[in-house]
Amino acid sequence: MQQLTSTPVSCAHIQQGEGPPLVLVHGIGARKESWSSVIQILKEDFQCIAYDLRGHGESPLPSTAFELDDLVEDLEALRAKLGLERMHVMGHSLGGMIGPAYARKYSERILSLGLLSTAAFRTAEDRQKVSSIVQAMEKKGVAPMLDTLVERWFTDGFKAENQDTVQWRREQVLTTDETVFLNVFRIYAETEMSPWLHEIKASTLVCTGEMDGGCNPRLNRQISDAMPNAELVILQGLKHAIQLEAPNELASAMKDFLQNLESPVQ
Repeated sequence: MQQLTSTPVSCAHIQQGEGPPLVLVHGIGARKESWSSVIQILKEDFQCIAYDLRGHGESPLPSTAFELDDLVEDLEALRAKLGLERMHVMGHSLGGMIGPAYARKYSERILSLGLLSTAAFRTAEDRQKVSSIVQAMEKKGVAPMLDTLVERWFTDGFKAENQDTVQWRREQVLTTDETVFLNVFRIYAETEMSPWLHEIKASTLVCTGEMDGGCNPRLNRQISDAMPNAELVILQGLKHAIQLEAPNELASAMKDFLQNLESPVQ
């Protein structure tokens, strides 16, 4: 693990429901409220906890640049603040990198993991595609690239029928400090989990959309194959924003996985 570049941030969070703790970690430029529809389904069986990453939503702006390890320590600070002994951790996109990185360092705190719409085992072409988006945002700003991002996140049918949700997601990005947004996007672009995913022994749900361009089934099959106790679910006809476009489908996959878990791996 790398040297921390900043001190942990006390992240804003919400809690709903009762049962085993399930911590939900959002992705780049998103908010804890992105999980609201999923939580409505899972809160009858789980204590659902969603939080804003540093610099997002109601969480404090960081004073310095930060790395993946810093986001891991923010999650550990939240766990300690809430007094949780062990927890399920499921993350979307960048959140799906924070979860396994946390499990690598704090394996004794993990009941299970969810890697949702995330990436590893990128080819040189894959890395170039995501790097080109970062470079374009650094040159032009984030706002001019939003249409490109929205195209990657949502299917055409969903965009046409759910313009309010799409606009809400756009506003999340536009109201995120641009320095923070670029910081987390660089982490997402530069993190490669393939060298160490095999170390993660926790039971893991690996799930992505059939049509997700950057976190596609090809990469997710490799993720699942690399992890000793992983289960792969491909959600048909979906792109990246599965928790917004198909919360019922995603929550069903999450619930099935969590309720079918055997005794946690020690």
